[in-house]
Amino acid sequence: MKNFFSVEDVVNVYDLIKEAITIKKNPYGFQHIGKNKTIGLVFFNPSLRTRISCQKAAYNLGCNIWVLDLHRDSWKIEMEDGNVMKDTQEHIKEAISVMSLYCDILAVRTFPHLIDRDYDYNEILFKKVLNYSKVPVVNLESATLHPLQSLADVMTIAEFRPFFKSKVVLSWVPHTKPLPHSVANSFSQWISKIEEIDFTITCPEQYDLYEKFSDGVSITYKQNEAFLNADFIYAKNWSSYMNYGKILCHSYDWMITEKKMKKTNEAKFMHCLPVRRNIVVEDSVLDSPYSIVLQQAENRIYATQIIFLKILQSLS
Repeated sequence: MKNFFSVEDVVNVYDLIKEAITIKKNPYGFQHIGKNKTIGLVFFNPSLRTRISCQKAAYNLGCNIWVLDLHRDSWKIEMEDGNVMKDTQEHIKEAISVMSLYCDILAVRTFPHLIDRDYDYNEILFKKVLNYSKVPVVNLESATLHPLQSLADVMTIAEFRPFFKSKVVLSWVPHTKPLPHSVANSFSQWISKIEEIDFTITCPEQYDLYEKFSDGVSITYKQNEAFLNADFIYAKNWSSYMNYGKILCHSYDWMITEKKMKKTNEAKFMHCLPVRRNIVVEDSVLDSPYSIVLQQAENRIYATQIIFLKILQSLS
Protein backbone atom coordinates (compact mmCIF):
# COMPACT_ATOMS: atom_id res chain seq x y z
CA MET A 1 0.00 0.00 0.00
CA LYS A 2 1.63 3.23 -1.18
CA ASN A 3 -0.97 5.75 0.04
CA PHE A 4 -4.30 5.37 1.81
CA PHE A 5 -6.95 7.77 0.60
CA SER A 6 -10.03 5.55 0.31
CA VAL A 7 -11.28 1.98 0.15
CA GLU A 8 -10.11 1.95 -3.47
CA ASP A 9 -6.54 1.66 -2.14
CA VAL A 10 -7.45 -1.65 -0.49
CA VAL A 11 -6.84 -4.86 -2.42
CA ASN A 12 -9.29 -7.00 -0.44
CA VAL A 13 -11.69 -5.45 2.07
CA TYR A 14 -12.55 -8.77 3.71
CA ASP A 15 -8.89 -9.61 4.32
CA LEU A 16 -8.16 -6.15 5.70
CA ILE A 17 -11.04 -6.39 8.19
CA LYS A 18 -9.84 -9.80 9.33
CA GLU A 19 -6.30 -8.48 9.77
CA ALA A 20 -7.54 -5.49 11.78
CA ILE A 21 -9.46 -7.83 14.11
CA THR A 22 -6.37 -10.05 14.43
CA ILE A 23 -4.06 -7.15 15.26
CA LYS A 24 -6.52 -6.06 17.94
CA LYS A 25 -5.84 -9.37 19.71
CA ASN A 26 -2.08 -8.82 19.60
CA PRO A 27 -1.50 -5.07 19.20
CA TYR A 28 2.19 -5.13 20.12
CA GLY A 29 3.21 -7.97 17.82
CA PHE A 30 4.72 -5.78 15.10
CA GLN A 31 6.84 -3.31 17.05
CA HIS A 32 9.93 -4.42 15.14
CA ILE A 33 8.30 -2.99 11.99
CA GLY A 34 7.91 0.46 13.52
CA LYS A 35 11.31 0.67 15.17
CA ASN A 36 13.13 3.88 14.18
CA LYS A 37 10.13 4.99 12.09
CA THR A 38 8.25 8.26 12.55
CA ILE A 39 4.64 9.07 11.75
CA GLY A 40 3.61 12.70 11.36
CA LEU A 41 0.02 13.77 12.09
CA VAL A 42 -1.18 17.03 10.56
CA PHE A 43 -4.56 18.54 11.43
CA PHE A 44 -6.24 21.35 9.52
CA ASN A 45 -9.20 21.14 11.94
CA PRO A 46 -9.87 19.91 15.50
CA SER A 47 -9.84 16.23 16.41
CA LEU A 48 -10.32 13.97 19.41
CA ARG A 49 -10.69 10.30 18.36
CA THR A 50 -8.66 10.59 15.17
CA ARG A 51 -5.73 12.26 16.86
CA ILE A 52 -5.54 10.03 19.92
CA SER A 53 -6.32 6.76 18.13
CA CYS A 54 -3.56 7.50 15.60
CA GLN A 55 -1.10 8.18 18.39
CA LYS A 56 -2.04 4.96 20.14
CA ALA A 57 -1.82 2.99 16.88
CA ALA A 58 1.66 4.38 16.20
CA TYR A 59 2.84 3.59 19.74
CA ASN A 60 1.50 0.04 19.40
CA LEU A 61 3.71 -0.36 16.33
CA GLY A 62 6.77 1.02 18.11
CA CYS A 63 6.84 4.22 16.04
CA ASN A 64 7.86 7.71 17.02
CA ILE A 65 5.22 10.35 16.38
CA TRP A 66 4.80 14.09 16.06
CA VAL A 67 1.54 16.07 15.88
CA LEU A 68 0.95 19.47 14.31
CA ASP A 69 -2.23 21.54 14.58
CA LEU A 70 -1.83 23.93 11.67
CA HIS A 71 -4.24 26.54 13.07
CA ARG A 72 -2.48 26.73 16.42
CA ASP A 73 1.10 25.48 16.16
CA SER A 74 2.25 26.69 12.76
CA TRP A 75 2.72 29.67 10.52
CA LYS A 76 -0.39 30.65 8.60
CA ILE A 77 -0.45 28.52 5.45
CA GLU A 78 -1.15 29.86 1.97
CA MET A 79 -3.25 27.29 0.09
CA GLU A 80 -3.52 28.90 -3.36
CA ASP A 81 -0.94 29.25 -6.10
CA GLY A 82 -0.01 32.66 -7.48
CA ASN A 83 -1.23 34.73 -4.53
CA VAL A 84 0.83 37.60 -3.14
CA MET A 85 1.48 36.35 0.39
CA LYS A 86 0.77 39.44 2.50
CA ASP A 87 -1.26 37.72 5.22
CA THR A 88 0.27 34.24 5.10
CA GLN A 89 3.80 33.22 5.99
CA GLU A 90 4.29 29.80 4.40
CA HIS A 91 3.00 28.13 1.26
CA ILE A 92 1.51 24.65 1.35
CA LYS A 93 4.15 23.54 -1.18
CA GLU A 94 7.01 24.08 1.25
CA ALA A 95 4.97 23.22 4.36
CA ILE A 96 3.95 19.74 3.21
CA SER A 97 7.30 19.05 1.55
CA VAL A 98 9.21 19.94 4.71
CA MET A 99 6.88 18.05 7.05
CA SER A 100 7.24 14.95 4.89
CA LEU A 101 11.02 15.15 5.34
CA TYR A 102 10.48 14.72 9.07
CA CYS A 103 8.55 11.44 8.96
CA ASP A 104 8.13 8.13 7.17
CA ILE A 105 4.33 8.40 6.90
CA LEU A 106 2.42 11.69 6.71
CA ALA A 107 -1.16 11.40 7.99
CA VAL A 108 -3.33 14.43 7.25
CA ARG A 109 -6.80 15.60 8.20
CA THR A 110 -8.43 18.31 6.10
CA PHE A 111 -11.98 19.63 6.14
CA PRO A 112 -14.44 20.99 3.55
CA HIS A 113 -15.62 24.58 3.60
CA LEU A 114 -19.04 23.44 2.32
CA ILE A 115 -19.15 26.48 0.02
CA ASP A 116 -17.65 25.42 -3.31
CA ARG A 117 -18.82 21.88 -4.13
CA ASP A 118 -16.46 21.47 -7.07
CA TYR A 119 -13.46 22.46 -4.95
CA ASP A 120 -14.40 20.05 -2.17
CA TYR A 121 -15.47 17.13 -4.36
CA ASN A 122 -12.36 17.40 -6.52
CA GLU A 123 -10.36 17.10 -3.28
CA ILE A 124 -8.15 20.00 -4.33
CA LEU A 125 -6.45 20.42 -0.96
CA PHE A 126 -5.80 16.74 -0.36
CA LYS A 127 -4.43 16.32 -3.88
CA LYS A 128 -1.93 19.05 -3.08
CA VAL A 129 -0.86 17.13 0.01
CA LEU A 130 -0.40 13.98 -2.07
CA ASN A 131 1.54 15.92 -4.69
CA TYR A 132 3.95 17.70 -2.36
CA SER A 133 4.59 14.91 0.14
CA LYS A 134 7.76 12.90 -0.33
CA VAL A 135 6.47 9.99 1.77
CA PRO A 136 3.24 7.91 1.83
CA VAL A 137 0.11 9.82 2.87
CA VAL A 138 -2.80 8.56 4.99
CA ASN A 139 -6.21 10.21 4.83
CA LEU A 140 -7.38 11.04 8.37
CA GLU A 141 -10.46 12.70 6.81
CA SER A 142 -10.72 14.71 3.66
CA ALA A 143 -13.38 16.96 2.17
CA THR A 144 -15.42 13.97 1.00
CA LEU A 145 -14.18 10.83 2.80
CA HIS A 146 -13.27 9.44 6.23
CA PRO A 147 -11.87 5.98 5.42
CA LEU A 148 -10.32 5.13 8.78
CA GLN A 149 -13.66 5.74 10.48
CA SER A 150 -15.37 3.50 7.94
CA LEU A 151 -12.83 0.72 8.35
CA ALA A 152 -13.44 0.83 12.11
CA ASP A 153 -17.19 0.76 11.43
CA VAL A 154 -17.16 -2.32 9.19
CA MET A 155 -14.73 -3.97 11.60
CA THR A 156 -17.22 -3.37 14.42
CA ILE A 157 -20.09 -4.80 12.38
CA ALA A 158 -17.98 -7.88 11.65
CA GLU A 159 -17.31 -8.40 15.35
CA PHE A 160 -21.02 -8.37 16.19
CA ARG A 161 -22.26 -10.23 13.12
CA PRO A 162 -19.81 -12.85 11.79
CA PHE A 163 -19.83 -13.17 8.01
CA PHE A 164 -21.60 -9.78 7.90
CA LYS A 165 -25.06 -11.16 7.06
CA SER A 166 -27.23 -8.32 8.31
CA LYS A 167 -29.40 -5.37 7.42
CA VAL A 168 -27.57 -2.09 7.92
CA VAL A 169 -29.33 1.28 7.77
CA LEU A 170 -27.53 4.61 7.50
CA SER A 171 -29.99 7.19 8.78
CA TRP A 172 -29.74 10.93 8.36
CA VAL A 173 -30.38 12.73 11.66
CA PRO A 174 -30.85 16.38 12.69
CA HIS A 175 -28.04 18.72 13.62
CA THR A 176 -27.65 22.37 14.54
CA LYS A 177 -25.11 23.24 11.84
CA PRO A 178 -24.13 22.06 8.34
CA LEU A 179 -21.84 19.03 8.45
CA PRO A 180 -19.64 17.38 5.80
CA HIS A 181 -20.60 14.30 3.82
CA SER A 182 -17.33 12.48 4.50
CA VAL A 183 -18.53 9.89 7.04
CA ALA A 184 -21.70 9.08 5.13
CA ASN A 185 -19.92 8.91 1.76
CA SER A 186 -17.17 6.74 3.11
CA PHE A 187 -19.45 4.38 5.04
CA SER A 188 -21.59 3.85 1.96
CA GLN A 189 -18.49 3.25 -0.14
CA TRP A 190 -17.07 0.62 2.23
CA ILE A 191 -20.36 -1.16 2.95
CA SER A 192 -21.01 -1.46 -0.78
CA LYS A 193 -17.87 -3.61 -1.05
CA ILE A 194 -19.41 -6.23 1.28
CA GLU A 195 -21.90 -8.28 -0.71
CA GLU A 196 -23.52 -10.01 2.27
CA ILE A 197 -24.88 -6.78 3.77
CA ASP A 198 -28.36 -5.52 2.93
CA PHE A 199 -27.67 -1.77 2.99
CA THR A 200 -30.21 1.08 2.99
CA ILE A 201 -29.81 4.84 3.29
CA THR A 202 -32.73 6.78 4.69
CA CYS A 203 -32.79 10.57 4.56
CA PRO A 204 -35.11 13.49 3.85
CA GLU A 205 -35.68 14.44 0.23
CA GLN A 206 -32.89 16.55 -1.28
CA TYR A 207 -30.34 14.90 1.04
CA ASP A 208 -29.27 12.14 -1.35
CA LEU A 209 -25.54 11.53 -1.33
CA TYR A 210 -23.46 12.07 -4.44
CA GLU A 211 -24.18 9.12 -6.75
CA LYS A 212 -20.50 8.13 -6.91
CA PHE A 213 -20.81 6.99 -3.30
CA SER A 214 -24.40 5.74 -3.33
CA ASP A 215 -24.71 4.10 -6.75
CA GLY A 216 -26.74 0.90 -6.47
CA VAL A 217 -27.70 1.57 -2.84
CA SER A 218 -31.32 1.36 -1.72
CA ILE A 219 -32.47 4.86 -0.71
CA THR A 220 -35.75 5.72 1.01
CA TYR A 221 -37.22 8.91 2.42
CA LYS A 222 -39.32 6.94 4.92
CA GLN A 223 -37.22 6.39 8.03
CA ASN A 224 -39.70 4.22 9.91
CA GLU A 225 -39.98 1.79 7.02
CA ALA A 226 -36.20 1.61 6.67
CA PHE A 227 -35.84 0.62 10.33
CA LEU A 228 -38.01 -2.48 10.02
CA ASN A 229 -35.96 -5.58 10.95
CA ALA A 230 -32.68 -3.71 10.76
CA ASP A 231 -29.67 -5.19 12.60
CA PHE A 232 -27.60 -1.99 12.71
CA ILE A 233 -28.69 1.65 12.72
CA TYR A 234 -25.89 4.08 11.88
CA ALA A 235 -26.96 7.65 12.65
CA LYS A 236 -25.19 10.52 10.93
CA ASN A 237 -26.03 14.04 9.84
CA TRP A 238 -24.84 15.58 6.60
CA SER A 239 -25.73 18.77 4.80
CA SER A 240 -27.35 18.81 1.39
CA TYR A 241 -25.28 17.81 -1.63
CA MET A 242 -27.82 19.15 -4.15
CA ASN A 243 -28.03 22.52 -2.38
CA TYR A 244 -24.46 22.25 -1.28
CA GLY A 245 -23.71 22.78 2.38
CA LYS A 246 -27.26 23.88 3.22
CA ILE A 247 -29.60 22.70 5.97
CA LEU A 248 -32.93 22.04 4.25
CA CYS A 249 -34.65 19.97 6.93
CA HIS A 250 -35.03 21.54 10.37
CA SER A 251 -37.33 18.90 11.79
CA TYR A 252 -36.32 16.86 14.82
CA ASP A 253 -38.65 14.10 13.67
CA TRP A 254 -35.61 12.31 12.26
CA MET A 255 -33.93 11.96 15.67
CA ILE A 256 -33.24 8.35 16.68
CA THR A 257 -35.63 7.40 19.47
CA GLU A 258 -36.30 4.34 21.56
CA LYS A 259 -39.67 3.98 19.86
CA LYS A 260 -38.04 3.81 16.43
CA MET A 261 -35.40 1.34 17.60
CA LYS A 262 -38.21 -1.02 18.66
CA LYS A 263 -39.07 -1.41 14.97
CA THR A 264 -35.68 -3.03 14.38
CA ASN A 265 -34.34 -6.51 15.00
CA GLU A 266 -32.87 -5.36 18.34
CA ALA A 267 -30.47 -3.35 16.25
CA LYS A 268 -27.13 -2.09 17.43
CA PHE A 269 -26.89 1.69 17.44
CA MET A 270 -23.84 3.24 15.78
CA HIS A 271 -22.45 6.75 15.53
CA CYS A 272 -18.95 8.03 14.76
CA LEU A 273 -18.98 10.59 17.62
CA PRO A 274 -19.05 13.31 18.77
CA VAL A 275 -22.83 13.17 19.07
CA ARG A 276 -25.35 15.76 20.26
CA ARG A 277 -27.61 14.06 22.73
CA ASN A 278 -31.36 14.54 22.34
CA ILE A 279 -30.84 16.16 18.94
CA VAL A 280 -29.27 13.29 17.03
CA VAL A 281 -30.32 10.52 19.40
CA GLU A 282 -32.22 10.13 22.65
CA ASP A 283 -30.27 9.45 25.84
CA SER A 284 -32.21 6.22 26.31
CA VAL A 285 -30.81 4.86 23.02
CA LEU A 286 -27.27 6.11 23.40
CA ASP A 287 -27.01 4.76 26.96
CA SER A 288 -28.67 1.43 26.18
CA PRO A 289 -26.90 -1.95 25.88
CA TYR A 290 -27.58 -1.77 22.14
CA SER A 291 -25.32 1.24 21.70
CA ILE A 292 -21.90 0.24 20.34
CA VAL A 293 -20.46 3.72 19.82
CA LEU A 294 -17.62 3.07 22.26
CA GLN A 295 -16.68 -0.15 20.48
CA GLN A 296 -16.54 1.85 17.24
CA ALA A 297 -14.31 4.43 18.90
CA GLU A 298 -11.95 1.77 20.27
CA ASN A 299 -11.69 0.13 16.87
CA ARG A 300 -10.38 3.39 15.44
CA ILE A 301 -7.05 2.35 16.99
CA TYR A 302 -6.82 -0.95 15.16
CA ALA A 303 -8.22 0.31 11.87
CA THR A 304 -5.47 2.91 11.87
CA GLN A 305 -2.85 0.46 13.08
CA ILE A 306 -3.43 -2.00 10.25
CA ILE A 307 -3.14 0.79 7.66
CA PHE A 308 0.08 2.14 9.21
CA LEU A 309 1.43 -1.41 9.31
CA LYS A 310 0.60 -2.10 5.66
CA ILE A 311 2.41 1.06 4.57
CA LEU A 312 5.42 0.45 6.83
CA GLN A 313 5.74 -3.07 5.46
CA SER A 314 5.71 -1.70 1.91
CA LEU A 315 8.63 0.58 2.82
CA SER A 316 10.87 -2.23 4.04
